[in-house]
Amino acid sequence: MSPERPAVLRSWTGWIRTADRDAYAAYLEKTGMDAYRATPGNLGAYALMRDAGDGRTEVRTLSLWRDRSDIVAFAGDDIGLAVFYPDDDRFLIARDETVEHFDVV
Repeated sequence: MSPERPAVLRSWTGWIRTADRDAYAAYLEKTGMDAYRATPGNLGAYALMRDAGDGRTEVRTLSLWRDRSDIVAFAGDDIGLAVFYPDDDRFLIARDETVEHFDVV
């Protein structure tokens, strides 16, 4: 049996203090990453980080989905809006309020 091929990639970007990198990675795993992976139709979720060299670290989450209708179960009816969690304000110094969706070809 071959793995299911994703149809949609969802991407969100935010910025944290580099000093918070390890703590935020652990927090992100327990919140957004776990929520992505627990949603039916999710085919994988990844968190990426890169230091800007000025005390900030860019964070990007990527998730793969069977189709856009599966994303509704995670994000709600307006899948273009980012999903946030109660302690995000503690970590995020800047954030995109929206997400991008790409067709996987």
